[in-house]
Amino acid sequence: MTEKTTRPGPRELFGDVAPALAGYSEDVLFGQAWKSPELSPRDRSLVTVAQEVFRSA
Repeated sequence: MTEKTTRPGPRELFGDVAPALAGYSEDVLFGQAWKSPELSPRDRSLVTVAQEVFRSA
């Protein structure tokens, strides 16, 4: 059986240093942008990849 691990979100990573950026990352990128019917699955994937690259930097 494999154990599923979760990565910390923006608030855990840098919320104490940049709370506005953490809020924007969660609310706009993963909230509004991901749920937007105007975005194609390809565009949603690009948003996700861009956020993951940002988080890894």
